[in-house]
Amino acid sequence: MRLVGIAVLLGMADVLHAFAIMEKEDVFKKTPCPAFLMFDNAAYLADMSFELPCKCKPEEVTSVVWYFQKSMGSRQTKVLTDFDGTMFLDTGHIRVGSDMLKRFSIRMFSLIVFQAQVEDSGHYLCGTKAGDFFYGYDVDVQPSKAITVAFEDRSQHPQKDHTEEHFSVFTTFWDWTKCDRCGVRGEQRRIGLCYVKSAYLYPRYRTVPTDVVSCGSRSVPGRFQGTIQRRKPEVVIRSCLTPCVKTKGPEEGVLSISNLIAKIGQKPWLPKVPIQFHKQLLGSGLIIACPGARPEHAVAWDKDSTRLYRTSFLTGVNKSMRVFIDHGNHLHIRFTQLDDRGTYYCWREGQMVAGFRLSVGFRGHRKRTLDDPETRYAIKAILTSYVLITMVFIGIHVSRCCCYVFRCTPMDRLGLVQKPG
Repeated sequence: MRLVGIAVLLGMADVLHAFAIMEKEDVFKKTPCPAFLMFDNAAYLADMSFELPCKCKPEEVTSVVWYFQKSMGSRQTKVLTDFDGTMFLDTGHIRVGSDMLKRFSIRMFSLIVFQAQVEDSGHYLCGTKAGDFFYGYDVDVQPSKAITVAFEDRSQHPQKDHTEEHFSVFTTFWDWTKCDRCGVRGEQRRIGLCYVKSAYLYPRYRTVPTDVVSCGSRSVPGRFQGTIQRRKPEVVIRSCLTPCVKTKGPEEGVLSISNLIAKIGQKPWLPKVPIQFHKQLLGSGLIIACPGARPEHAVAWDKDSTRLYRTSFLTGVNKSMRVFIDHGNHLHIRFTQLDDRGTYYCWREGQMVAGFRLSVGFRGHRKRTLDDPETRYAIKAILTSYVLITMVFIGIHVSRCCCYVFRCTPMDRLGLVQKPG
């Protein structure tokens, strides 16, 4: 009887599994493709990854092709597919700023773009190799370099809404992130993107709510762009405090062995988190990424026992920052110095997850190349100085000529005026 019961349960599990597969396949049956192609508006911040599902397709289509157009009707169209509908990409090898053809993947008919850039804004269309389109998106990737920052602890507030006769511009904020540290004072971040409300949007774009789209959408008339482009995305930062989740302690046997070694005086150093060792040359630049963290995660950095809070280390807070945190949660060290030696700890979603032991060494004699950051910086400084000196030289001579022209009369310039005596 027990064997019969197990067999019945296994049979029911198979039926439920098959039913779940059928339900998943029936999603496309329940969502008919529109007779007239529309575009759903979607907005993201630069350096974030986004996913665009192909919400409808005919049942006989087993693989989809994604197309990218910078603007409607553009002849320059990128085909994003391997013609199998299943492209897998190792995100660990993606570089910031690389071409989109190296930063996308197609999984279960959905298009995933990693570390999106402003240049990735445009129209994305789901279709077939023959050129039949089923669904479309109007993607707006807003820049993070000129983002507006407000610190609530300093009584700073976000930008106010701007209203004109035919449209209004405002910021829509996402939810607050988790506290980036636990047990000590941490910080929370809230990202806000620019949106427009107007009754004059192009009707081919589907918006929710009605008449509201992101500022970079192609549905916004060109005559509004002059005012709208001056508004930037926002980020609001505030302090927070949350307790740490209790973790299980070591087993009784391990604890006894550890106490015995401690009595002998040879207790080994046990790091709190996995530590990665890295040696950096003096004067070179370094960018450290938190393992497994994405730009939308709550990420914090510490140097040894010093907290690197965003109120002091966020990019743009000080124009002459050598050590700073960008909006993608990366820690930057420009022109590494000997004082930068130490262990940098990374917090992700309120938990310390990794450490980086940084040592700084002197560089040996080597031949300089144009790819070195120091060489490019020196060339840029020399060219900038040369241009400034040339402008000053030209400006002095132009001013002298102007003084001569306005002080002398036409007769003086011809030499016809008799001098006294």
